[in-house]
Parts: sequence; C-alpha cells; structure tokens
Amino acid sequence: MRKLMNVLYVTTPEAYLTKDGENVVVRVEDNILGRVPIHILEGIVTFGYMGASPRLMGLCAERGVSLSFLSSFGKFMARVEGPVSGNVLLRRRQYRNADDVSMSAKIASTIVLGKVLNCRTVLQRAVRDHREKIDSGKLEQSIAKMAYQVKKLEQCRQMDTVRGIEGEAAQTYFSCFSELVLENKDYFSFSGRSRRPPLDNMNALISFLYTLLVHDTRSALETVGLDPAVGFLHRDRPGRPSLALDLIEELRPVIADRLAFSLINRKQINENGFVRNESGGVVMNDETRKIILTAWQKRKQEEITHPFLEEKVEIGLLPYVQALLMARFLRGDLDGYPVFIWR
Repeated sequence: MRKLMNVLYVTTPEAYLTKDGENVVVRVEDNILGRVPIHILEGIVTFGYMGASPRLMGLCAERGVSLSFLSSFGKFMARVEGPVSGNVLLRRRQYRNADDVSMSAKIASTIVLGKVLNCRTVLQRAVRDHREKIDSGKLEQSIAKMAYQVKKLEQCRQMDTVRGIEGEAAQTYFSCFSELVLENKDYFSFSGRSRRPPLDNMNALISFLYTLLVHDTRSALETVGLDPAVGFLHRDRPGRPSLALDLIEELRPVIADRLAFSLINRKQINENGFVRNESGGVVMNDETRKIILTAWQKRKQEEITHPFLEEKVEIGLLPYVQALLMARFLRGDLDGYPVFIWR
C-alpha cells in the first residue's frame, strides 16, 4: 500500500477495501494494513483486488474519489465514480492540446528529451560497470552524440525536427545494443529494430517487454481519466494507443531494456526459448514467456527514488505516476510535464 500525490495505490493482491467512518481501510483477512482518511484522497488504484465493500464504493462516489480496479498484471478492469467527474474537462484539454501544433511539439520534445537522457544513462552505466567486457570507445562516442541531441531538443519546438532528432537518437542507441549483451552474443546479437514480426531473438524479447509496458501505461491513462488514443508525439491512428506510446518512450530504457539485458546476461533465458516460424518471424515458447513475466513482475516491485516527487516509488507504479503528472499538467496544475529522468 502506498500513497502518492493523494492517490492510494493498493498493490497487495489479497487486500480488501472497506469503510470505517470517514476512513478507507485496507485489510488482508483479519489484519489491517492501513487506514487513510477519505478527505485527503482523490483516487484509489487497486491491483489484483479481492474486492471493495459497497459502502466504500458509495463513500468514494459521494466524495468524488475515483476507485479503479486493475488486474495483478496491470490491465485496466473498471473504475467506480460518482455522478460528477472532471474527466470530460480533462479530456477536452487533452484534445485541444493535441490539436495545437505548437503545444504538441512542446510536449513531444519533453518526452523525447526524457527518452534520450534515459537511453544515454543506460549506456553510461554499461561503460561504468562493464568497461573491460565491452567496446567502451564505441559507447562513449554514442554517449557524446546523444549529449548533442539533448542540446538540440532543449531548444526545439518544431514537430518534424523533434521526430528527426528522436530517430537519430534511437539509431545511435540501438547501434550499441549488441555491446550490452555479455552472454550468448551469437544468439542475441542485434543489427537493428524489426517488428511485426521480430526477425531475431533480441527483437522478439524487447517487443514482448514493450507490449507489457504499453498495457500497463494504457491502464494508467484510463485510471486518471485520459484518452490513451490521443497522443502528442504519436499521432492519431485507429486502434493505436498513441498517448500510451508517448509515455513509454521515457520508460522503455529504464524498465524494459535493462530487464532484457539482465535476463540474457544472467542466463535466465537462452536461445532454446525462441523459435522461428514459417513466416520468418521469431516467437518465444511458453516456458520462456513465463520466465519473462515472472521477472517482469519482480522488477516492478523494486523501488527507486522518483526525481520529481523525491520519494521512493515502486517501478511498477511509474506509468501511473507519469500518467497522473501528465493529467495535472494538462489541467494546468503544473507549468510543464515532469518527464521521468533516471538518475
């Protein structure tokens, strides 16, 4: 159980929520895990819930506190709200900003800035921790290029330029991927990004992890009342969660890429878990998928200090924190969107 920015996150799967007077009570069987006054909350998010009492649902609806239910894997299931909701106003602001070319470019440049900084940090840590095992000179050249790309982004307000810099930075970052693979290099080499279908083991692995992150981020956006389909960097396309794709840009290097390298370098997965199908694409077998999902859930339980909040947050809650910060920015409560920057 954790409270961030007046939102209560209940991450214990066996927890049941009840009402006691003016308090939200979180319990597992007969044990009370916590008690939070309803008047200090604006939202409750539960993962893998056992349930919530009708009396608590009624209290939340009466006080304007949204109650969101997600599966243990972070899939959005439902949200309980009262008759008056600010979501329509929030979404109107989102749509207006998405239609404003200048504002879209400003938000997109901030998101890409976070992505490039986090990718750069991944490379810097690899040089620091594994200098003797990698081509550190190649990585240092890429780190220098990305520092230049960061400077360009800080002054960029044109969408086409933002996308151009993002493409250059992605190419620079992915060109170093094979250097970060310390074990089974022959089976997890990486010559470039391929999708639908992934054409090698590494692309199959990171595509699966990116999909998991998109699902979590989409659920987070649903939870705070934003429309996952309307983004700023990624434009509208039927069936595409563009805003979720926007927000994962800053989180992919930290959450997904680092986990991919960890799974390979610790030999938790190997080449036997990947199969090439008749179309030439590479897929994972069930056993490897289960290993990855277990590692994903474990990774999400690790804590880091959030740079904007300056308090410890579980990695699995980062999409929800960033979604809430995006909502607050769009409502005008914050002067800018505080992109997540890994330190």
